[in-house]
Amino acid sequence: MTATGRPTAAERALLIRACELAARGVGTVSPNPSVGAVIARGGEVVGEGWHAGPGLAHAEPVAIAQAGDAAHGATLVCTLEPCSHTGRTGPCTQAILDAGIARVVVGALDPLERTRGEGVRILAAAGVEVVVADGADAARAREAASAFLTWAASGRPEVTLKMAASLDGRVATRSGDTRWISGPEARARVHRWRADMDAVAVGIGTAVADDPMLTARDVDVAVGREALRVVLDPHARLPLGSALLVAPAAAPVLVVAGADADPARVDALRAAGAQVDLTDAAHGASFLGGALEALGNREVQSVLVEGGPTVAGALLDAGLVDVLAWVVAPVVIGGDGAPVAARGIGADRIADAPRVAAPRIERLGDDVLVMGRLRPVPDAAA
Repeated sequence: MTATGRPTAAERALLIRACELAARGVGTVSPNPSVGAVIARGGEVVGEGWHAGPGLAHAEPVAIAQAGDAAHGATLVCTLEPCSHTGRTGPCTQAILDAGIARVVVGALDPLERTRGEGVRILAAAGVEVVVADGADAARAREAASAFLTWAASGRPEVTLKMAASLDGRVATRSGDTRWISGPEARARVHRWRADMDAVAVGIGTAVADDPMLTARDVDVAVGREALRVVLDPHARLPLGSALLVAPAAAPVLVVAGADADPARVDALRAAGAQVDLTDAAHGASFLGGALEALGNREVQSVLVEGGPTVAGALLDAGLVDVLAWVVAPVVIGGDGAPVAARGIGADRIADAPRVAAPRIERLGDDVLVMGRLRPVPDAAA
């Protein structure tokens, strides 16, 4: 990679705008990354673009087309390193060179470009001045494509763990009643997340106890973009009469089972319409890691995990949660037998407990959402 200098103050502002544009592709762009691009010339924005989905033009060519002749000699600011390979569309590096762009500011590097020719190197070798952001600017750009970057770097999807709990950390009463801890505004937000993610997952305990559909309701979902519905089910014991298998829905159902699963149960689930992936491990952290690897092999880049306490605790114990979305409801449930939000081993010391970095706090009706990262977005420059 060959790049020099740092973005100017004006270019840093344009990078923020490019990140805003990238967000418009969320929910439609996977398995490609969310990317935004802005072209400026003489202090004036002459073109903007974002990538809306596979097979459609990438952000850079969209911005170049909008800029027209004004792109010649201009500066292109993009959230992610321009691609240098031909896939469903042509290489963005060639589009940039053909347009006569003089300077390119890259927000974050693409780990896949390390084996595809390196977009930055190709542009620099052709005489384009290339600058790669660092610090907070680079972190913001990585966040714009966090699911893709996590998948590209690790082979597994970005995991968002969603939990809803009472003020005393309970997710149900001692009798097992769970409806509803959170209010309608919080539940609506969850459906928005379901629509934006590649997959929605629950543990077998939640699948049996709540019999959920795991579909996104009362929100717009792009045709063909319904999230894969996943059950983490080591022993393949999902009931054949469950709503996931009986009720019609556009999204497929995937059961991830363990190495000890009864082959007859696996065959029965497949006969009932479920897809089944088998991991090498039977349970625990190895099973969860294998399940995420199986999703990654399917090009699932983002998964929303909706409890319950056993899966939540196991994921946290294994350090497999990237983003935590915790809804706190203003209710005190109490009771020695009421289940807590996360089971498992837990931390021996407060200093060792997972802590959300720079949490975002948001009011959702009467509830409070605490959301943020437990794991940083992978950095291809590191």
